[in-house]
Amino acid sequence: MAETEANGDEESSLVSDFLQFLNASPTAFHAVDEAKRRLREVGYEQISEKEDWNLEAGKRYFFTRNYSTIVAFAVGKKYVAGNGFHIVGAHTDSPCLKLKPVSKVTKGGYLEVGVQTYGGGLWHTWFDRDLMIAGRVIIREEKDGSVSYSHKLLRIEEPILRIPTLAIHLDRNINSDGFKPNTQSHLLPVLATAIKEELNKVAGDNNSKETPTGFGSKHHSVLLQMIASQLGCVPDDICDFELQACDTQPSILAGIKEEFIFSGRLDNLCMSFCSLKALIDTTSSGSNLEDETGVRMVALFDHEEVGSASAQGAGSPVMLDALSRITNSFCTITNVLIEKAIQRSFLVSADMAHALHPNYMEKHEDNHQPKLHGGLVIKHNANQHYATNAVTSFIFKEIALKHNLPTQEFVVRNDMGCGSTIGPILASGVGIRTVDVGAPQLSMHSIREVCAIDDVKHSYEHFKAFFQEFAHLDCKFAVDI
Repeated sequence: MAETEANGDEESSLVSDFLQFLNASPTAFHAVDEAKRRLREVGYEQISEKEDWNLEAGKRYFFTRNYSTIVAFAVGKKYVAGNGFHIVGAHTDSPCLKLKPVSKVTKGGYLEVGVQTYGGGLWHTWFDRDLMIAGRVIIREEKDGSVSYSHKLLRIEEPILRIPTLAIHLDRNINSDGFKPNTQSHLLPVLATAIKEELNKVAGDNNSKETPTGFGSKHHSVLLQMIASQLGCVPDDICDFELQACDTQPSILAGIKEEFIFSGRLDNLCMSFCSLKALIDTTSSGSNLEDETGVRMVALFDHEEVGSASAQGAGSPVMLDALSRITNSFCTITNVLIEKAIQRSFLVSADMAHALHPNYMEKHEDNHQPKLHGGLVIKHNANQHYATNAVTSFIFKEIALKHNLPTQEFVVRNDMGCGSTIGPILASGVGIRTVDVGAPQLSMHSIREVCAIDDVKHSYEHFKAFFQEFAHLDCKFAVDI
């Protein structure tokens, strides 16, 4: 009984921690900031890609790129150059609506905000939601006659935006023809009415009557004023920004049995959180790395939802750069050793998976129907949309077997298209053995998604076991001999 209660308390703590991570991470920038905070809290040292690296065995490090990608790693005390890297990779971004470079739109007596669709979102779910704005802002700062520039994270928690649907009385056929919004003309959030803005100008300060120029002319002045107020500057100090609309509704524990998590951005903050926590918890004490011969690593990339082709995406050299620089820190003969290290390495590409939907069961192949609470899903695709093969699948399942963890299998129907992940990108670009996995979820790419708390626990435990077990298992398994 006591053991059952202890397990329940541990699961409750894990879920609470996950909800805190979700609610702290409305954007990729905030997700990286929260990951950075957690790493620093347990003693990870920040290093810079712009500087030389002086790494030591038994120590823990992390770096960020663009503040939207973060790579953290712990060097085993028995690590020598040429040994392998044990990596879990995930991504920080999710489909959303990003403000356009010129977001100022005025029509029909309304102030609206021009947005771009980012990724393959279920855009109809963004209608009639209370939306806030978050992201990063480039600020001009002047001190003692010297000018500098910095980026600051922004989160306006008030529901300042909304995309209203058209009343059924003006669209009588919507229930028969379907809701088919035009993303250019129909997906504009309303910020205010023009008349209220004009009345505020009359009653407000004189500065609001001036015609803005430069950056200020591209966006509604009332929005820039709110941003400046939040950041403690004046609107003229704002040089640029990368902002997006976000749902104001917090992530919550839900369901009559409190078995679900209802939240935005589960794809892929769930895998980001589970992998990060697993790394932290398997490297938090010196004894964790005492017998480790490799490097334990988590890499959380930006821009997966749009193909990963950016300086901070999985298609960039960031992964290979990290592996090379770590190897170089422990040797002088680099080329041969990094190639050897890659062949001794293993990547778990962790991205959420499609759970069987009770109302659309025909969308899943009969023999491959992942279920909530069923553990991590191993994804297969003969056409290499996923990087899993028999070897990598076996290794991942063998780790699960040893720790009594459930796993599931997924392959898409032959008459449906298949998505992809960072797995094939890194497998082909770096040459690293890879398995594609993910926790099962419903409503993927909706503004509000669903997963099960059991699968958060299964994922965390599986990633933790991977870091602890892989080196021992891999030395018993030979293929290219």
